[in-house]
Amino acid sequence: MASHAKQRLVVVGNGMAPGRALERLFETAPDAYEVTIFNAEPRVNYDRIMLSPVLSGDKSFEEIVIHGDGWYVKHGVTLYKGAKVTKIDREARTVTAEFVPSRSGQPSLQPPVTVPYDKLIVATGSNPIIIPVPGHDLPGVLSYRDLDDVEAMLLAAKSRGKAVVIGGGLLGLEAAAGLQAQGMDVTVVHLMPTLMERQLDPAAGHLLQRAIEARGIKVLTRANTKAIVGKGRVEGVDLDNGTHLPADLVVMAVGIRPNMQVAKEAGITVNRGIVVDAMMRTSDPDIFALGECAEADGQVFGLVAPLYEMANIVACQLVGDATASFKSSATATKLKVTGINLYSAGDFAEAKDREEIVLRDATRGVYRRLVLKDNRIIGAVMYGDTSDGPWFFDMLKRGTDVADMRETLIFGQNYAGGIPLDPAAAVAALPDDAEICGCNGVCKGKITGAIAGLGLKSLDEVRAHTKASASCGSCTGLVEQLLKAQLGDTYNPAAVQPMCGCTDLGHDDVRRLIVAKELRSIPQLMQELEWKTSCGCAKCRPALNYYMICSWPGEYVDDSQSRFINERVHANIQKDGTYSVVPRMWGGQTSAKELRAIADIVDKYKIPTVKVTGGQRIDMLGVAKEDLPGVWADLSAAGMVSGHAYAKGLRTVKTCVGTDWCRFGTQDSTGLGVKLEKFMWGSWTPAKVKLAVSGCPRNCAEATCKDIGVICIESGYDIHFAGAAGLEIKGTELLGHVATEEETIEAIGALTQLYREQGRYLERIYKWAKRVGLETIRQQIMEDGERRRALYDRFVFSQQFAQNDPWAERANGKDAHEFTPVADLTLREAAE
Repeated sequence: MASHAKQRLVVVGNGMAPGRALERLFETAPDAYEVTIFNAEPRVNYDRIMLSPVLSGDKSFEEIVIHGDGWYVKHGVTLYKGAKVTKIDREARTVTAEFVPSRSGQPSLQPPVTVPYDKLIVATGSNPIIIPVPGHDLPGVLSYRDLDDVEAMLLAAKSRGKAVVIGGGLLGLEAAAGLQAQGMDVTVVHLMPTLMERQLDPAAGHLLQRAIEARGIKVLTRANTKAIVGKGRVEGVDLDNGTHLPADLVVMAVGIRPNMQVAKEAGITVNRGIVVDAMMRTSDPDIFALGECAEADGQVFGLVAPLYEMANIVACQLVGDATASFKSSATATKLKVTGINLYSAGDFAEAKDREEIVLRDATRGVYRRLVLKDNRIIGAVMYGDTSDGPWFFDMLKRGTDVADMRETLIFGQNYAGGIPLDPAAAVAALPDDAEICGCNGVCKGKITGAIAGLGLKSLDEVRAHTKASASCGSCTGLVEQLLKAQLGDTYNPAAVQPMCGCTDLGHDDVRRLIVAKELRSIPQLMQELEWKTSCGCAKCRPALNYYMICSWPGEYVDDSQSRFINERVHANIQKDGTYSVVPRMWGGQTSAKELRAIADIVDKYKIPTVKVTGGQRIDMLGVAKEDLPGVWADLSAAGMVSGHAYAKGLRTVKTCVGTDWCRFGTQDSTGLGVKLEKFMWGSWTPAKVKLAVSGCPRNCAEATCKDIGVICIESGYDIHFAGAAGLEIKGTELLGHVATEEETIEAIGALTQLYREQGRYLERIYKWAKRVGLETIRQQIMEDGERRRALYDRFVFSQQFAQNDPWAERANGKDAHEFTPVADLTLREAAE
């Protein structure tokens, strides 16, 4: 035991397994250890399961981060990024690490670091197997294990050239699908007769190959790589049957082996991996090993479920729970390729003492095979319809006797006992400890408990609070059925409903596919995503236009005909057919020059009504349509720009006078409000956005009912968000506290960008925040510095193309769009 209050825990590796162990440790004993982590990668912890969606373009790296920088700060963890452990000195009880060279190959200037430990976790993961064929070390030959590999593949994919993936297992097929989605011509070379032969029987492997080939990926089985050829870099792959495959990129995905070198050099017992007992202790009782580097019960593991089980056991051992122990069990495999449903679990090899039940439906593309021994399921393979996979898997793990349901077993849980069941009732019948989400180790009881205890109503809320279905998404259907079973008729699956009658896709899927398929025009999108109508409708056209603007700033040309009438004519239509015009007044401030200009315009065009708005601006109501260009020209000549009172974008930044005039003011609220408005105006968002800055806690600017609000206090600025003061009344939530104006602007810019990228069209900030989870937003903005800065930078970039005044453009003849609206877009704006 160390002499100081906290024991020193050092973790070698920062993958998913040690991350989960630390989560459990901090939940049960947050102050027990002083934690130091060495990560050979130059980044925070992320979800390696989701590298395939990053490669395909479905997700960004930020979306798969598990623990951002803020998480380490919150828990007092010292994280050394880009630091590879080179020595474990068991006698001195220290760990030494050297900083790895930069991506450009420049050596690090930081000296080696040596840290003492009381307890040590070795979680060094695994290394990819590289086939030692001639040419394996040529530039352009990559493995597929971490984000660096994915980034290298994405860079290579920009050539839209040819790629050869060696290996037709799980990782190889995911790599092939991702590269094909990036526009490469992909060939998979596999040594065995069928794909994924370790997880699938030959029949399922055949169906899988057919589905992969239907995506435009060539598959060569019984193919042995003889050499990788090229002068200076990869040019092709030669097979031993004489076939030559041209290639600009070669990806080796033939397997992994535990990374145990540093443990072996320290004298720790190793075999296939670092040998551990049931408590995950190595031959040194103060050193634990877990994850892909560990050998437990004579086995090494690569799937996430057993790795998370190891993590939970290590956390228990660290807090003195000696009862927790590891026992290997069957694992399930799912392929994370969009449109291909595959599930495999257990042992499906043929033997004399086994029976099998097989269902084939060629028309539906469904194949199921159950392997039984002594009336118990020991293996299951499913292709096409995999909805009953978790049910079969639960019976497999429990050793359930299925003798009484033999006749209907293959048809699944809905027909257990021969009686058709509602799917929600079927999943409700699962025991509480049945695993629903294998990626994150979430059982049914945790989900139903969260639904009942936290009042969760939607799939997104369940994801935010439990992580179920938040990774590969294959358990989404089960989670939805649990919601239906728990909530009954009150469950509203709006989150997964189609965005309109023109498509079966929801808003989130459309946004994801715009990026994944690089769709840069509405006609291209409708063709690629098989829109049911030729030109969309009043619901989808404005949404698609916004999603394109947000996804491709500076590239996509705004389609004014896909906007509602108010946005198209840059003014608000009134009930008598006239229009209202609202010039922008920065932070609610104006001047004699601006007021004279407005008065002259009112007289010149005989505008009947002038009103001060709730957002501290002046509204001129009753402007005739034919007078709009003249009003705009005169306002532009006076130096005034559109207030975008019609926009799905920033409307106003309301301020109080702050320290300039108020004796209670603590900060310059007016000055900050003006800076925010000048920084953010013109930005298109899913719905209207209103801000306010109050100079003291008396809150004269009513910042606590806005979309985003700032309360100035003596020590800095409290940032609030997710308020509402319209059809719904809601106070804001505290996002966090910062010390300076610069930090305030960065946090609000990042928050706005996160909302822009995740919000569904017409969804206000408070509804978005409720859907994705307040804590999730706080973590990404206030705790994760890298994520916040990346969001802020994207917002700044988009603003280069957003801050154009439509009034000035029209007055100068640059905006040639006609006022005449498309017939099906003349509906009044429901969102208002």
